[in-house]
Amino acid sequence: MRPISELIIHCSATPEGKNFTARDIDRWHKQRGWRGIGYHYVVLLDGTIQEGRPLRQIGAHVRGHNRGTIGICYIGGVAKDGRTAKDTRTPAQKRALLEICKRLTRKFPSIQKVTGHNQYAAKACPSFDVRKDPLGSLV
Repeated sequence: MRPISELIIHCSATPEGKNFTARDIDRWHKQRGWRGIGYHYVVLLDGTIQEGRPLRQIGAHVRGHNRGTIGICYIGGVAKDGRTAKDTRTPAQKRALLEICKRLTRKFPSIQKVTGHNQYAAKACPSFDVRKDPLGSLV
């Protein structure tokens, strides 16, 4: 297994309340010319956690920060207008994100931090400040 030191949280940048899956994201990423989904996990609206790219593989989710990280994406992150960044996490998604991050920090004690994509790029993703969220204080 590759060394892991960080979890990076993302949103799918899809409109609030619209259901999508890891399979949809895989298709979108392939349409962009990638070999497949760039995230390791996807959290659905109902809190279901789906696997994406295998953990043993380096993700494709933050330019310059893929090695040593795990990418976790929740479905949503944009208001119903399809353009405005918004924290659209359902209560089930918030619980699931916290649970998957706790599980991964137990599995990989080398994890030193949980961050948001917006801490590395001029993007709204994940449409909330991970540093001010319970996720940011896990490690």
